[in-house]
Amino acid sequence: MSQGSSQRPHRVAVIVDEGTNPFEVGVATELFGLPRPELGLPGPLYEVVLCGPAPRIRMNHGFCTLTGVPGLDAVDGADTLVVPGRPDNVVPRVPAVLDAIRRAHARGTRIVSFCTGTFALAEAGLLDGRRAATHWRWADSFRRLHPKVLLEPDVLFVDEGDVLTAAGSAAALDLGLYIWRCDQGAEIANHVSRRLVFAAHRDGGQRQFVERPVPDVRDESLGPLLAWAQERLGEPLTVADLAAHARVSPATLHRRFRAQLGTTPLAWLTAERVALACRLIERGEERLDVVAARSGLGTAANLRARLRRATGLSPSAYRRRFGGGGGEALVP
Repeated sequence: MSQGSSQRPHRVAVIVDEGTNPFEVGVATELFGLPRPELGLPGPLYEVVLCGPAPRIRMNHGFCTLTGVPGLDAVDGADTLVVPGRPDNVVPRVPAVLDAIRRAHARGTRIVSFCTGTFALAEAGLLDGRRAATHWRWADSFRRLHPKVLLEPDVLFVDEGDVLTAAGSAAALDLGLYIWRCDQGAEIANHVSRRLVFAAHRDGGQRQFVERPVPDVRDESLGPLLAWAQERLGEPLTVADLAAHARVSPATLHRRFRAQLGTTPLAWLTAERVALACRLIERGEERLDVVAARSGLGTAANLRARLRRATGLSPSAYRRRFGGGGGEALVP
């Protein structure tokens, strides 16, 4: 996938069609269209253009109407194409929209769908035989219309390389931050997530529907425990240590993590340690054993395995891509 360079920002085109959901358009513009002076960079990393099949687009349920919308030829200059969802998914998309999606995919543009935008990608023929995510409410309808697509009904998002699909409106934020992380590294993605006041990293395999029952008496939020653990990732923390600090049994802690985060304590702890290791590498730490120790991953071998599983890259490849310190190999 092409990324922004020193010559120009990474261009993101967002297709707006009749009935498009305003929230997901807002997610795309918030993530990729706003200036980010807090990053201290000489220029923007992304630029966004909205485009559509007509200059006037009536949004979902007539909530608002966009005017002066550029035509779909704006797709031809994009590095990434975002297709938001709309509620009338059984109604075929206009041919011009499907042609623009196919044309972008054929020229190597990264294709991203938010929520039920997956229907448009499937209708354009991009998803046959491939994994995809869409909103759980529309899963049965999606299977009936597109039986050749390998629908993942209970995940936040799916990354198929050139095509990425998010399950729901909030999952669009997860996928957007994942894209920031893949393109620009964990350190910059964390800055963006803090500005959004949103979780920096939720793995795409986490559950879509997370139960959050109202506590009967006391607040059982995991927030204080997570903050406490994040300050001690380099220590030999275990799930038993987390449970002891929270003053609950490991089984109770496991249930709370499942209910509130859709993952397990161990999986969360490992993901946080990998994220810390990424930040250390980005900041220029070359000694692999130091990164492993400070992130709590223990050994260089474990760090290599965990980093490759999470990012698809070795530590040295990750540093070459995101470290900004040249292409030297990390020192074992």
